Amino acid sequence: MSATNPESTESPACENHTHGYGENKAKYLARMRRIEGQARGIHRMIDEDQYCIDILTQVSAVRSALENVALALLEDHIDHCVADAVEEGGEMAEEKLTEAMDAIRRMVKS
Repeated sequence: MSATNPESTESPACENHTHGYGENKAKYLARMRRIEGQARGIHRMIDEDQYCIDILTQVSAVRSALENVALALLEDHIDHCVADAVEEGGEMAEEKLTEAMDAIRRMVKS
């Protein structure tokens, strides 16, 4: 997302090259499939009237898994997009640093 347009899905610094997570895309997709399976399991547990604490334990596991994906994506973004922008300098560097800080703020609030 662009720091100037939070609704944007494409950042100017990443338009013409691969995203930071590109090398790990298969790993991220596998992790997300596993998380989807866990979420379906929670749905099934509720449908089967399982014990509340057991369901909450699984919700906590899914939340932790999503947080780990988010942290890894953020690290890839900093290592790739932010580092490239900082190396180039100028306004793009400031934009990428602001964008990364905004992402960190959103993660910390959740």
